[in-house]
Amino acid sequence: MSKSLFDLSGKVALVTGATHGLGMAMAEGLGNAGAKLVITGHSSQEKLDNAVAELREKGYDAHGYLFNVTDEAVVNEMVPVIEQEQGPIDVLVNNAGIIRRVPLLDMELSEWNKVLETNLTGVMVMTRPVVRRMIERGAGKIINICSMMSELGRDSVSAYAASKGGLKMLTQNMATEWARHNIQVNGIGPGYFATAQTAPIRVDGHPFNDFIIGRTPAGRWGNPEDLQGAAVFLSSDASNFVNGQVVYVDGGILATIGKPSNE
Repeated sequence: MSKSLFDLSGKVALVTGATHGLGMAMAEGLGNAGAKLVITGHSSQEKLDNAVAELREKGYDAHGYLFNVTDEAVVNEMVPVIEQEQGPIDVLVNNAGIIRRVPLLDMELSEWNKVLETNLTGVMVMTRPVVRRMIERGAGKIINICSMMSELGRDSVSAYAASKGGLKMLTQNMATEWARHNIQVNGIGPGYFATAQTAPIRVDGHPFNDFIIGRTPAGRWGNPEDLQGAAVFLSSDASNFVNGQVVYVDGGILATIGKPSNE
């Protein structure tokens, strides 16, 4: 019984921004649980094709679609195409996002708008045509990838923090509006993870590496695979009465103010 609660066999899971990094890791987790994978990207067809090929080489039933989640006309056109070609979307993981590390006083308005458009408005644009079909079917799972910046500020990431704080509240409001239709909307808030992007600073003696290890009760960076359990749980029947929550997968960072200086 407990195993079947987490079984995603016969389900279609769409993960945006899943051509690499944490998005691909979560897609793999859903594939391990039996889901057919649909991944999206918008940077290049080659990158998307390579990601699909990598997933297929690992034995997953994977398919890719190239489009930008902020383009409402294209999203509204592509969702029916995906459902016609791959089947009804049972799980939507809104993972696509960007960050700009610029002090707020130095940030151009165009860059601010780009971050908010991608990380917050893009989730709304991507979700609405998917959830309309979920409502018709009377079931669905939506997972919004939030951040520790949904709870905390950090120097030079004001636009990102504003978008991820807003995404937390959007998640709660989506749940408020759609739970009555047997649709569960939740979030995952990753901590600091060992990815290709963080590789240059994940070396002994680097100040930020030492800070993260010292600040994290688990005493390490997260591995991308550490997100898979939360993704499968929130995609499966095991979470059928979980709604409007953000599961922080952060090694305990948000649970503590950190070690005292004399420890």
